[in-house]
Amino acid sequence: MATILHGKSDSIVTAIKAALDAYEQTFPGSKAEVYRQNSASIRVRVIDERFAAMNRADRHDQVWDFLLERAGDDAMAEVSVLLPLAPAELKKSFANYDFDHPLRSKL
Repeated sequence: MATILHGKSDSIVTAIKAALDAYEQTFPGSKAEVYRQNSASIRVRVIDERFAAMNRADRHDQVWDFLLERAGDDAMAEVSVLLPLAPAELKKSFANYDFDHPLRSKL
């Protein structure tokens, strides 16, 4: 099951989490996380070994399309960060750092 890392949970975060749950079921071994950064921004991280063989644009498009089909336009309009990473990229990604050490939003 996908994880809501921190922040407020609302109907949109819950809808995206449900789509991420489906992603994890469709692609065993993947790990997905979501959190609301502020009132207008949701951040999503998907860790999947399959991404090691894919370029960044293709993996982003694949995850975005998967989530859009399940969560819908309104929910996806609030996603400001979609971070699809292979496990080996976790320590190299600056954007990944924010998932583990989020800065508090002033909004």
